[in-house]
Amino acid sequence: MTDTPSGPFSGLLVLDLTRVLAGPYSALMLAELGARVIKIEPPHSGDDARHIGPFVPTHDGNQKSGYFMSINRGKESIALDLKAPADRAIFEALLTRADVLIENYRGGTMEKLGYGWDMLKARYPRLIYAAVSGFGHSGPYATRPAYDMVVQAMGGIMSLTGHPGSPPTRVGSSVGDLAAGLFATIGIATALYDRNRTGQGMMVDVAMLDCQVALLENAIARYVANGQTPGPLGNRHPSIAPFACFAAKDKYLAIAAGNDGLFTRVARVLEREDMARDPRFATNGARVRHVEALTEEMEQTLRKRPAREWLALLEAEGVPCAPLNTVADVMVDPQVLSRNMIVTAQDPDVGPWRMQGNPIKLSAYDDPPTRRPAPDLDGQRAAILKEFGLDS
Repeated sequence: MTDTPSGPFSGLLVLDLTRVLAGPYSALMLAELGARVIKIEPPHSGDDARHIGPFVPTHDGNQKSGYFMSINRGKESIALDLKAPADRAIFEALLTRADVLIENYRGGTMEKLGYGWDMLKARYPRLIYAAVSGFGHSGPYATRPAYDMVVQAMGGIMSLTGHPGSPPTRVGSSVGDLAAGLFATIGIATALYDRNRTGQGMMVDVAMLDCQVALLENAIARYVANGQTPGPLGNRHPSIAPFACFAAKDKYLAIAAGNDGLFTRVARVLEREDMARDPRFATNGARVRHVEALTEEMEQTLRKRPAREWLALLEAEGVPCAPLNTVADVMVDPQVLSRNMIVTAQDPDVGPWRMQGNPIKLSAYDDPPTRRPAPDLDGQRAAILKEFGLDS
């Protein structure tokens, strides 16, 4: 069978019954940490993500989804129809050896298929069953479908994103899916740790909406503290100033002065020590109350020189700051590259394919610069059936 990366989850078998992003991302993180992941896909069409762009040309003139390739690297694939008796038998044979099952159907779907938690825990008592859905397996919305856009809107984060007076703005990355995938991975790791003590599996129920609420940290605290509903603030922090992006001569840069001492250093770099003495700006609370005036004063000076010059001066003073990078900038950033956060898979149909790396660095395990490619639909069927002693 295909080699799996070395990691703390080496030896674990994960059945990935998920599609698109939230569930596949959780399974990807488990694979990155050493687990063997068998992706179970619907026959013919496979995971919906196989049909979502961007698409890249293959050597034979067809195309493949770069989106799918990046989220499903290192997995194996077998196509099963869980309503067909023969394929159900294969699935149940895989379950006898599985440590983790991940699915992201809406609530109630697995019960209709005959694989609800009550059935699974009775037949496979050591199994960790992770259910990632829009609204979880309880509550009045449990059977509703959801996508990232739905939970970003319902979970409040879109009401905080953008600039005052602007239309609703989705976060540019799919935080509704990705947060759920990450929380699911934490839940699975927690359940595996508990199984080492008890010998018993458990269900991990993760709702995308719940995860969005969990990310509202400062916004919920502000609402509880003053009863006012938070709204969009652009790129600035609601409780710290200066803590935003500012216009220099050529482009924007980020400055994050998290306390009065750091602001004094900012004023010194700008040769505007008078700002640190100005009653409007002398304390963080005052700066927050007068943030528009503060921004205008800072940008009057910042616009006189290129961002790179200001960044060098700010860094020399120990002020947290950064250029406003594009994705293209990130892909060549020396810090990003030194941390192996851009890795490569050698896809047999596309060739080298670059993608995001694994941010979890573990001292006991290597973090190689290459990864195994994403599987073709049903690509490992014959090998899996042979391994499990099943008829092809």
